[in-house]
Amino acid sequence: MTPAARYAAAIDILDKVLRGEAAEKALTHWARANRFAGSGDRHALRDIVFDVLRCKRSYGVRGGAKTGRGLVLGALRAAGIAPDDVFTGQGYGPAALTDADGPGAQPEGLDALDCPDWLAPALLASLGDNFPAVMQTLQSRAPVFLRVNLRKGDMARAVAALALDGIETQPNPLSPTALEVLNNPRKVQTSNAYLDGLVELQDAASQAIVDELSLRSGQRVLDFCAGGGGKSLAMAAQTSAQFFAHDIAPARMKDLPARAKRAGVQVTVLASAALAKAEPFDLVLADAPCSGSGSWRRAPEAKWALSQARLTELCALQAQIMDNAAALVAKGGTLAYATCALLKMENQDQITAFLGRHSGWTLKKARVLTPLEGGDGFFIACLKRKI
Repeated sequence: MTPAARYAAAIDILDKVLRGEAAEKALTHWARANRFAGSGDRHALRDIVFDVLRCKRSYGVRGGAKTGRGLVLGALRAAGIAPDDVFTGQGYGPAALTDADGPGAQPEGLDALDCPDWLAPALLASLGDNFPAVMQTLQSRAPVFLRVNLRKGDMARAVAALALDGIETQPNPLSPTALEVLNNPRKVQTSNAYLDGLVELQDAASQAIVDELSLRSGQRVLDFCAGGGGKSLAMAAQTSAQFFAHDIAPARMKDLPARAKRAGVQVTVLASAALAKAEPFDLVLADAPCSGSGSWRRAPEAKWALSQARLTELCALQAQIMDNAAALVAKGGTLAYATCALLKMENQDQITAFLGRHSGWTLKKARVLTPLEGGDGFFIACLKRKI
């Protein structure tokens, strides 16, 4: 495919996304209907679509319309690419520009920051002076990070093994196990280092959250909202303890046993009915469902799909999860509450409310990470249950 043909395909896909279809689903349908397209074309098209979605508001202003065509036109103008070189009307490229396309405008204020109007006050209150810089960071693609599995080897071995497959990496200061991928990120999952369990894909800030848990040998540890099990595996790689994983939707954990086997660790998956028999735990990590505002670089659709009603629902769910998780913690044990959110109402305010509902707990430490540190935005608080 020519570059112009890729942009034309992106316009069609973006129109479907604007009508409510999920971007990944639209991309998959396109790939099935266009089997002539090679992997390079599919990857390039995906990059265009997600780059546009990160900046949907500002590109709409630059392009003069919130349509697939307008967004792609805005993306070209933002990148300094002459639109006439793409909108040629020739071959499989987009139709030539007309007066109806308009000159667009320079985005300002919240348009320039790609921030939803209704959410701006809460983000500003949560981020303070960092609000503009964080929102600007969320407009760009997230780095690719790997976690070195210390059960299989050290950083030097991982760097060398990845280099043999043409993947250059460098250590990241957010965590002693974090490597940033500098080139060939799409080779990672076929590399020997990945297939042998020496490395795992995981954001550096997510690894830093696990580092805050002060894991000790012999503990009984529960990942209460395990999802795919990334934090379960990261915890199990740090020390010899008993690790358990649970999720209210068990299907999310379907790949966890195979991933644990590859990593050389043991994680016992617990159904909801089995929790009562397995408790108490010395440490319960509740990585709760949230707005995902700290990871909007990776999931830009979530920024535009989030509503006040959904945020209110999430906050209520987070409080309920904390209450349920706390009941599983042994006396003297720790409840760790985490989100990949930037909003205080999902983070610090939840801790204050929990301590108001429950006596016998004390806050031991808390940490806030924003994308300005290089990884995703995260929050973690560790609460100790008094004996």
